[in-house]
Amino acid sequence: MSSSRKEPEPSDGLKTFGAVLKSFRKRAGVTQEGLADEVGCSSHFLASIEQGRRLPPLGFVDQCEAALDAFGTLRLAANQLSRKPGLATWFRQWALLEQEAVALCTYECRLIPGLLQTAAYARTLFVNQLPPLGDEQIEAQLAARVERQRLLTERPNTAYSFILEEHLFLRGMGGHEVTMELIDHVLGLAERRNIEVQIMPVVRASHAGLDGSIRLLETPENQWFAYSEGQRSGQLISAPQEISVLQMRYARMRAQALSFEHSVSLLERMRGAA
Repeated sequence: MSSSRKEPEPSDGLKTFGAVLKSFRKRAGVTQEGLADEVGCSSHFLASIEQGRRLPPLGFVDQCEAALDAFGTLRLAANQLSRKPGLATWFRQWALLEQEAVALCTYECRLIPGLLQTAAYARTLFVNQLPPLGDEQIEAQLAARVERQRLLTERPNTAYSFILEEHLFLRGMGGHEVTMELIDHVLGLAERRNIEVQIMPVVRASHAGLDGSIRLLETPENQWFAYSEGQRSGQLISAPQEISVLQMRYARMRAQALSFEHSVSLLERMRGAA
């Protein structure tokens, strides 16, 4: 693992999991080097997890369970990591992977992605949700969204790519002021070196994304995952053949969408025409 990659600040959940892992490792009389060799990772990587500074990747918990005979305790501790108020249960595993991603690619045709939303835009979505949400639920979801958006500024070494349909801005969700603030916000984020925004024009003779939104990410171990979300469910995709198809489509859309410079110019014209 590169020492230049920024690690997240320890959270209570991560520190608890790390302490439980360390306790069972010592109980088994196994060194960090020994356990790292058995589960196929570096001792530095394992030490970071025990210190509560790294999220345990998929498969790691099960490997440690088998190696340390932990009676299912590590799985229980890992499950606590994904219990985040304000996030849909089916989205939480993807949200954990996002926190470690070195690259994140998002194509959206339904609404502005959560990572790019302003508070006013997000609140509009929550207020209009059906069945209706209570005030406390709305505030919890808004807080979770704002917390998740910290990834864009706290992980400067992660490459973020967004392809957004032009009609998402033309729809005027939340009204004129909300839309203008949203455009300003996206333009501001696009100034960051690690964030690229491309607009897919309303009129386009060919389009590789007609089957719906696409989310792809690459882990620090260079493993790719995808995520597909419906009205009331979500699916984490790890099958290489499925991910290959989505990567092919995303690559084609990057060529079909406006360039980064032309996308920024279009958003500026939208803002100026207001």
